[in-house]
Amino acid sequence: MIRNPILPGFNPDPSICRVGENYYIATSTFEWYPGVQIHHSRDLVNWRLVRRPLERASQLDMRGNPDSCGVWAPCLSHADGLFWLVYTDVKRFDGNFKDAHNYIVTSPSIEGEWSDPVYVNSSGFDPSLFHDDDGRKWFVNMQWNHRTESFGGAPKSPAFDGILLQEWDPAAKRLVGPIRNIFAGSAQGLVEGPHLFKRNGWYYLTTAEGGTGYDHVVTMARSRAIEGPYEIHPQTHLITSKDAPDAVLQRAGHGQYVETPDGQAYHTHLTGRPLPPLRRCTLGRETALQKCVWRDDGWLYLEQGGVVPAIEVAAPGETSVIEKPARVETDFDGPALPEEFQWLRTPRPERIFSLTDKPGHLRLFGRESIGSWFEQALVARRQEHHSFRAETVVEFEPDTYQQAAGLTHYYNRHKFHALAVTLHEKLGRVVTIFSCAGDFPHGRMTFPAESGVTVPFGRVHLAMEVRGNELQFFWHPDGYRAWRKIGPLLDAGVVSDEGGRGEHGSFTGAFAGVFAFDTSGRAQVADFDRFTYEALPFTVE
Repeated sequence: MIRNPILPGFNPDPSICRVGENYYIATSTFEWYPGVQIHHSRDLVNWRLVRRPLERASQLDMRGNPDSCGVWAPCLSHADGLFWLVYTDVKRFDGNFKDAHNYIVTSPSIEGEWSDPVYVNSSGFDPSLFHDDDGRKWFVNMQWNHRTESFGGAPKSPAFDGILLQEWDPAAKRLVGPIRNIFAGSAQGLVEGPHLFKRNGWYYLTTAEGGTGYDHVVTMARSRAIEGPYEIHPQTHLITSKDAPDAVLQRAGHGQYVETPDGQAYHTHLTGRPLPPLRRCTLGRETALQKCVWRDDGWLYLEQGGVVPAIEVAAPGETSVIEKPARVETDFDGPALPEEFQWLRTPRPERIFSLTDKPGHLRLFGRESIGSWFEQALVARRQEHHSFRAETVVEFEPDTYQQAAGLTHYYNRHKFHALAVTLHEKLGRVVTIFSCAGDFPHGRMTFPAESGVTVPFGRVHLAMEVRGNELQFFWHPDGYRAWRKIGPLLDAGVVSDEGGRGEHGSFTGAFAGVFAFDTSGRAQVADFDRFTYEALPFTVE
């Protein structure tokens, strides 16, 4: 069986591609670097992260990109002996404009080096590339209309001005021919996320609608000609939970169709798993997969019937689930950052961390403040469980209160909690808490442990436990084994898509990681000996 979500924790906008017996899913990474996550599977059940292809400045530089901007909705395909990856780099979030620039990169292999990008257009986000059976290639993306009150966090349907189609000339590396608006969407509105495929002489178009919150849907349409006109599915929507508030998999939408070698049909979609009582998705938008069937009317339907996605669906063949370890301990002994970790925005990681300056440690160079949109030293991994414990050990000797380093539960500049070692002018070196529990737009911090607790010279052990909607920090000096609580229980649920600004105000995911900042500009270093992430038992009450 396939158990959903197949990619837990912040893996939205899944584009799926099959090459022979191999399946690949590309997902959005927004402001996290390197850009685009690509997972691989041979059975649609077990998935492994194999590549983040946008890894150098010539491909992606997100310094200055606001929260929830950066890489939106990649599309992965294979043709002519190449993998093709189409993606958007969004440079603006609030206000009427998006400044969404679309690019194409290619590679003969997923795990190889990918090309420098070719610029395509900027008319809207969520681009996709379709390779027709006559050899022609077609580029589609949604069109953004700035002439409405479509401010970030409150999207209006008129801003999502249909799906544009134009031919792509791979030899000239540019769009050619007329630009056609081929699909205005259904009455649900907010049409985006287009993907084309062809079957039995029909061109099928799947799109996302309803925004990426609880009204999200997958809408399907078809036409005998690629330029349309397109007729909408008899049910309008192929997948949605918008009318099923008790379904485990909520916010279902934005996905892509794929067939197995023997013709079995599946469709990916993003999803969220909210926690009561406030319905906040603390794991962000995740990737799920549904088994589908073709009926005699030539339309695709969920195998179980209806439109509500299932937690478990049939796999293509007999396959057992390979359970992932509940506890992952990273010792930073290798020459490269472990694959589960990312950082924010900058294509110059050597400016923020080193694995060689002090072997066996992750060294962070204190840069700009926590929450900076330009250059902050924050290295983290996705939260993949509703309850978890994270631990680290830090060596850090600040000489001013402008220097801090430690452990963080982080979403963006106005949604985070951090346990920090810093300096207090009267108490000396202390461990304390910085917290920003959703204060948008100002990002004002509170200090739940006040000035903090004095810590003796040497290494400091830091930990946090997140249990559903609650977070507790812990610490102890080196040489002691007993963990000490610090500060009150904090609101972990605010570190979510819906926290703070609310639905549509942000849509990435929660991370657990380490950070350092030095706003004096002297780049004080912090050395982290290890990082442990462990899933904890969790029951929804």
